[in-house]
Amino acid sequence: MADKKAPAKGEVAIYKFYKVSGDKVTRSRRDCPRCGKGTFMAEHKDRFTCGKCGFTEFTHKETAKKGKK
Repeated sequence: MADKKAPAKGEVAIYKFYKVSGDKVTRSRRDCPRCGKGTFMAEHKDRFTCGKCGFTEFTHKETAKKGKK
């Protein structure tokens, strides 16, 4: 017998990536610098990644190192 395929996850709800306020529409997610407008980057805990080309930008969080006594 052939292996069974995993069920599809479904379509991405693109309408959730935009915010409408009055007459203006703004994007709530970042665009990929390589792929251009219309390709949104996923926001993770410490990075932004593009699902299409794999481009990754890490967030710069300052971590203060305390000296041990």
